[in-house]
Amino acid sequence: MTSATAADYSWIRSSGSPFRYALEYGYTLTLVRGVSPDELLRVADAEPRGVCEGLAELIERHQELLDESDDWPESFLAGAFSVEGEGGSWTLALEFGGDLGTRPSFMEALSPGTRAVSHSSNGGKPMDFFHWYENGELRTTFEWPADRSGSTPDELNAMMREVGLNPSGDQDPGIHRKAAVFALTERLTGVRVTEELLAGAEYRTGEVPEEPVE
Repeated sequence: MTSATAADYSWIRSSGSPFRYALEYGYTLTLVRGVSPDELLRVADAEPRGVCEGLAELIERHQELLDESDDWPESFLAGAFSVEGEGGSWTLALEFGGDLGTRPSFMEALSPGTRAVSHSSNGGKPMDFFHWYENGELRTTFEWPADRSGSTPDELNAMMREVGLNPSGDQDPGIHRKAAVFALTERLTGVRVTEELLAGAEYRTGEVPEEPVE
């Protein structure tokens, strides 16, 4: 297990960070062990859209999809690539304005026999979620660290404290909560997400349909 803390992810807030677009617009980042990028996109019912060379091109393609729609688009672009982590190969999936990692049906279908972790933000609104699935089961999820649910809502409490999240009360204002969530995700996956990793990855992409409103 890594010893990552919020300090290791201070880069996400820097003015030149490639992740600033994700924080401003909204994103979902999902990591799953032992599932290929192609399989992840298949489970998401994504229509293949080729490869993006780096994060800048993924952002550009996302903007093009928005520009092609007169209203809010009925689909979003997801990009996925392989990366090494704890226990072998993981797939990292990233989308802007999408919600794959927050969809229970998707995460349950993705995680039997393995682990899947996601975190997300809807941009300017203060809604940020974390989800940990193990063997098809939602183990721990939260928006605010002190308000957790899942089958084992308290299992990560010690780890949360170590990365800078307070599972029992108010958050330390000196610690960036999103950076701490990145660190918690690294501890569960062994995958360190860096500027260089996101900027230089080859993303296999797919267009994912929005879920119908129930």
